[in-house]
Amino acid sequence: MNLKALHYKGFSSYQNKLSCYKSTNINVNKIFKKSKTQFHPGSTTTTTNRSSKIRCENSSQGSRLGESGDELHGKSWGSMEGIVCCSSNYVPLSPISFLERAAKIYSHRTSVVYGCIKYTWDETHRRCVKLASAINHLGVSRGDVVAALAPNVPAMLELHFAVPMAGGIICPLNKRLDANMVSTLLEHSEAKILFVDYQLLHVAEEAVNILKKMDLKPPLIVVISEQDSLSPLKPTGKYEYEYESLVESGVTEFSIIRPNDECDPISLNYTSGTTSRPKGVVCSHRGAYLSSIAAVFIRDMREMPTYLWTLPMFHCNGWCFTWGVAIVGGTNVCLRRCDPKDIFNNIVLHKVTHMDGAPTVLNMIVNAPMTDRKPLPHEVKIVTGGAPPPASIISKIEELGFRISHIYGLSETYGPGTLCVWKPEWERLPREEQLKLQARQGVKTLVMEDVDVKDPATMESVKCDGKSLGEVMFRGNAVMSGYFKDLRATEEAFAGGWFRSGDLAVKHPDGNIEVKDRSKDIIISGGENICTIEVETVIYSHPAVLEVAVVARPDDHWGQTPCAFVKLKKGVDVDAQEIIQYCRDRMPHYMAPRTVIFDDLPRNATGKVQKFVLREKAKLMGSLSDRKV
Repeated sequence: MNLKALHYKGFSSYQNKLSCYKSTNINVNKIFKKSKTQFHPGSTTTTTNRSSKIRCENSSQGSRLGESGDELHGKSWGSMEGIVCCSSNYVPLSPISFLERAAKIYSHRTSVVYGCIKYTWDETHRRCVKLASAINHLGVSRGDVVAALAPNVPAMLELHFAVPMAGGIICPLNKRLDANMVSTLLEHSEAKILFVDYQLLHVAEEAVNILKKMDLKPPLIVVISEQDSLSPLKPTGKYEYEYESLVESGVTEFSIIRPNDECDPISLNYTSGTTSRPKGVVCSHRGAYLSSIAAVFIRDMREMPTYLWTLPMFHCNGWCFTWGVAIVGGTNVCLRRCDPKDIFNNIVLHKVTHMDGAPTVLNMIVNAPMTDRKPLPHEVKIVTGGAPPPASIISKIEELGFRISHIYGLSETYGPGTLCVWKPEWERLPREEQLKLQARQGVKTLVMEDVDVKDPATMESVKCDGKSLGEVMFRGNAVMSGYFKDLRATEEAFAGGWFRSGDLAVKHPDGNIEVKDRSKDIIISGGENICTIEVETVIYSHPAVLEVAVVARPDDHWGQTPCAFVKLKKGVDVDAQEIIQYCRDRMPHYMAPRTVIFDDLPRNATGKVQKFVLREKAKLMGSLSDRKV
């Protein structure tokens, strides 16, 4: 099979043979925009400012034209004659089709609810087509990046369809980022337009000023105002474009710019990052299409559900559910802010059936004041991920009437890459054992080709004994196309023919994986590996603890010892020794923390605990052995 390059404007993808591992030669697609990188010998692609896509074809057959004039790609179909690939039986996969179908099948069903605002799927489709028309009129064409800085408002949902329909690439930015980081990402992405919510306009303005001082061309600003009568704020006139006015200026006759190839980029998503600049994860129409379908199965959805947006749409495109709700003609209930009182109110008011959220959201719900809670009208299904949910949190959230499903994944896997599938035989187990099983990361989703736990050096699978530690690795159609403008990082991520997550896990006899730690977070004490997640799970079960993070503290005798940073619930008072003894009563003594610090936990823009900050604090404390504590 030969790799043929198809050229078009915008991003570029090329084939390269890795030699990182002598025993394995891997073909990897690398995604860059206007790349001037020289290609390796043997590649059929040449250096160009246009972009190129890869298509596998049988070199002995080439391509033919059918009677209709369609190109019939000569793919390898064995010895069967008369088999062709043409427009009659092949269309590039794209989530755009979900919206078009919803507009026909669920035309009069409610698509979006936000305060006093309600749209049907027919209206949402027309609004997105008009918005795509307007975006195209502003100069966006195939392969151009359009950024969005906004909370979970209807505009953010519409942009996920409208930008690809205009041929562009949606780049949703974390609404918690500061101006310096926003300017960095705008520069890196080369965004032509920035859609920004009115409440975040000051961040965008400062970011634009930073770009201007660097003599860089800033993106065009479009301000998203509140649509309801309670918040009639409009742009001050400093900016020419306002979201609703822009939508109205578009035309419904606009001809949607569909992907030339289903592997064309649909989104550019920046990872949260820690001490370094975030990486730009490139996702394709194909991957988004398949992951959106998987998202429906993961949530155990039937037709016309009601979905509450407690998961940020900017995070992995809302785990691809910004597109996925349309598949089942569901109702998107948008929330500007994630607040326990608003969550309960919306569940009752709109009869919400599904929602998602990180364990911090679950923690917020179970610790909400009684005055903010309301009895649920029915069971509400929650998918949680981002960090292993403590068993105590799962137990408490289900007591309130929610049903938990646990997923695991990364931005590089379009969000969920594995799912903890509940098994009927687990019903016979004690509740404590059930909770432990629910907290596992589980098995691959239906669109992920393979998930394994491997030795990162030998690439051998670890034993399915629940003890042998290895790195979680993915392979399949739901893995990113690559890191934008970062060839080296892409090579490292795909070395050995698998995507390397950097997460350490074990594999149980039943095939379920269980993440134990990030590779950089593991604590080695006296030659023993201590997984911080296991220690955190025990501390979380203490009735006084609200949040906890465990890191390594240097020790002259043991090398490292566990150091726990704990945030207590309001109105309770415990000392460090009580927490330490609580752990020693429930785990091997060497795993129990020897240091407990009571403090708020530092978090990054996506809400994840910044362990590198805590590690630095623990390092500055010096060796515990020296202090004879």
